[in-house]
Amino acid sequence: MPTPADRIRALNERPLARDRDHVVYWMTAARRPGSSFALERAVDLAVELDRPLIVLEPLRVGYRWASDRFHRFVIDGMADHAAFFEPRAVAYHPYVEPEAGAGRGLLAALGERACAVVTDDWPCFFLPRMQAAAAAALDVRLEAVDGNGLMPIGRADKAFARAHDFRRYLHRELPRQLERWPLPDPTANAALRPATFPEDVAARWPRASDALLRGDAAALAKLPIDHGVGVVAERGGFASGRDLVAQFVDERLERYEDRSHPDAEVVSTLSPWLHFGQVSTHAIVRAIADREGWSPAEVDPKANGNRVGFWGTSVAAEGFLDQLVTWRELGLNMCRYEPGYDRYASLPAWAKRTLAEHAKDTRPAGYDLARLEAAQTDDELWNAAQRELVETGRMHNYLRMLWGKKILGWAPMPELALAWMITLNDKYALDGRDPNSYSGIFWVLGRYDRAWGPERDVFGKIRYMTSDSARRKLKLKRYLDRWGEAPTLF
Repeated sequence: MPTPADRIRALNERPLARDRDHVVYWMTAARRPGSSFALERAVDLAVELDRPLIVLEPLRVGYRWASDRFHRFVIDGMADHAAFFEPRAVAYHPYVEPEAGAGRGLLAALGERACAVVTDDWPCFFLPRMQAAAAAALDVRLEAVDGNGLMPIGRADKAFARAHDFRRYLHRELPRQLERWPLPDPTANAALRPATFPEDVAARWPRASDALLRGDAAALAKLPIDHGVGVVAERGGFASGRDLVAQFVDERLERYEDRSHPDAEVVSTLSPWLHFGQVSTHAIVRAIADREGWSPAEVDPKANGNRVGFWGTSVAAEGFLDQLVTWRELGLNMCRYEPGYDRYASLPAWAKRTLAEHAKDTRPAGYDLARLEAAQTDDELWNAAQRELVETGRMHNYLRMLWGKKILGWAPMPELALAWMITLNDKYALDGRDPNSYSGIFWVLGRYDRAWGPERDVFGKIRYMTSDSARRKLKLKRYLDRWGEAPTLF
């Protein structure tokens, strides 16, 4: 079956150039070789036009927050792709910029000989601007294909203000979308002509070195990126992401109802692989379906926005799917339809009003960004969450909410609280710079929420959370043993 039309978006009005040399798949956000509608579309065009397929996966150094942590995670995936595509009739080219701007002209050079260029539709960070510039520069069709979630983000015509309303929309529309899944391996058995990467282009923009691809620290250290944000223990790439999906579904999913407790260690930890597109929502849902003996025919479109009851799975699986599908795709929806998704002005009117009314309230502590970044507050639980973020690139899901609420209470003004949250999250979190991250950060300030009482200093009617309450409700001993303050010795 062809790629669904509601997932394909032409970024320019250029025609297909049927007499040119190749089809290019410009891999930018769905960094995986399977369960990818974009790669599937590129394969279909290459077969239809009887042209070779080139897969270009570039990595810039000039974007904000570029660091060892993020580069290593993406380059791990490049190494996986190099091994995956090597025996196939695909010319795969991983390119890592040695300096800012060095990659300029690479896509244009391939595009001059391309019948078409296909890329990933992604509504966040610098990618929309980069793709718009490429669309204007190319003299051939550039298509963006959406493989972000179960629901094509272009199907809605507005940004949803409440999760309940978005969930109702999903429950009404998703059954039809579940009739068509991306192919697990679109290049397998495809009638592709053998491809080679153009030698002149490779000479000017050479593929990533073997040293970079195998994880050599010295090779990474030569790049002009932030070396103060170090790599993490987990390996990036679709292979480790695939293994993590299987491990979560087999070992932790059934206990997912305990996800609020850090000591339970039952969360999926999949968000970095989802952010970089190294695993897909479809593949995760398929793994859950296989485990639960579920089929798409079991969904209940009459669930009408309820958190449970739509999927027809176990309660634990329903809870996880609500996070993976409803909340994650709600963030994608906001980024597509709200240009200011990462700006304070996009908060609901009631939230801006109540925060403005309390903007001059006395704050209980005079912390600045440097102290927060160094986890030097008087709150041991907050410090623990911040240390986890800095050292591992992630933070426990529940504690992320508390982390943000405390920053709102400490910052001199709510606009600065937002800026601090974005800075700390985007600098350190492997899943930062992402629609889901911005959903969580802005939820702290009232997005997707309602007014709460009683009205409080600083917060006004914004939902309030405290570390003392978290300590009473959550199982935290092992978490604090690992990330809390070292005991003072007398």
